[in-house]
Amino acid sequence: ARALTPQTAETDAIRFLVGTQSLRFDNQIHIIDFDDENNIINKNVLLHQVGEIWHISTSPADKGVLATCYNKTSDTKVMTCAAVWRMPKELESGSHESPDDSSSNTQTLELLCHLDNTAHGNMACVMWEPMGDGKKIISLADNNILLWDLQESSAKAVLSSSTALEGKGQLKFTSGRWSPHHNCTQIATANDTTVRGWDTRSMRQIYCIENAHGQLVRDLDFNPNKQYYLASCGDDCKVKFWDTRNVTEPVKTLEEHSHWVWNVRYNHSHDQLILTGSSDSRVILSNMVSISSEPFGHMVDDDELSDQEDQHQEEKIKEPLQDSVIATYEEHEDSVYAVEWSSADPWLFASLSYDGRLVINRVPRALKYHILL
Repeated sequence: ARALTPQTAETDAIRFLVGTQSLRFDNQIHIIDFDDENNIINKNVLLHQVGEIWHISTSPADKGVLATCYNKTSDTKVMTCAAVWRMPKELESGSHESPDDSSSNTQTLELLCHLDNTAHGNMACVMWEPMGDGKKIISLADNNILLWDLQESSAKAVLSSSTALEGKGQLKFTSGRWSPHHNCTQIATANDTTVRGWDTRSMRQIYCIENAHGQLVRDLDFNPNKQYYLASCGDDCKVKFWDTRNVTEPVKTLEEHSHWVWNVRYNHSHDQLILTGSSDSRVILSNMVSISSEPFGHMVDDDELSDQEDQHQEEKIKEPLQDSVIATYEEHEDSVYAVEWSSADPWLFASLSYDGRLVINRVPRALKYHILL
């Protein structure tokens, strides 16, 4: 397995979706519900009858709708296609009831529409407009950026605009993220060693970080609270943090992994918490306070302090807090291809390795209280 996503529209129950990559069997989407009171994982399986799943993303507005990028073999050629699906009604929202015998109870995803990319090449990923009504999605296909409008309750996808990456050689996007800032009019894409920003209204490039990494850039994520901040990771084993207004140098670089870094994710509520997953089989949780939206800790009201505390506070305020690695998780035995924060619980995250192992972890309690109190 490589594909993992939280169910974005589900903010009450802790739920992740995993896509399988099997050559021999029908592929599936596993709906993973985590009951954190009893520490129980429940699973429901949906049949995805069209090939290995390389990428999954879920609608921010409709719990039942998701998109997948998958392989399709035709005339000895392998194409990566994308489609939008709906899960069965009774599975839409997170429930803690697991069917007694799940094997006899496999249900099938309902195909809503294909994102028809015959003219544009192989799909790398599908991104939903983050704050939207679930009607706008962007797909990256080879060197094309395609903006789609989903109509008729997502049963039809209309290509509303597109642009192509120009240049020499085989240009291919590896991944992209839609920024939650600037009224959702910007996306960032990765191709080869370059990170680019695009305006979705004009489909023009707005910034370009050439040689962002020494080797292929694998993944990107936007800081949810600071509008110009972006994280990238890649095959040079590094995670870098950028201010897109000044792209000559990264603001910070993390070098904790010993192999390709496949995934980087900002915590949605506390932007100093950064998750990374790598093919060194490790998941690393870092505390990047100095470049977060609260680099000096919480603001304290002057009225709350006595004179003596006042002086201590004065001294403390000038020093930014220190960045550090909080924890390294080594429960995986294979390459970790995906890490994701839960949409429902900001202190909980999942990681997925190629052998199909999904691990759910919590931010250490001491750190959680340190951030909150």
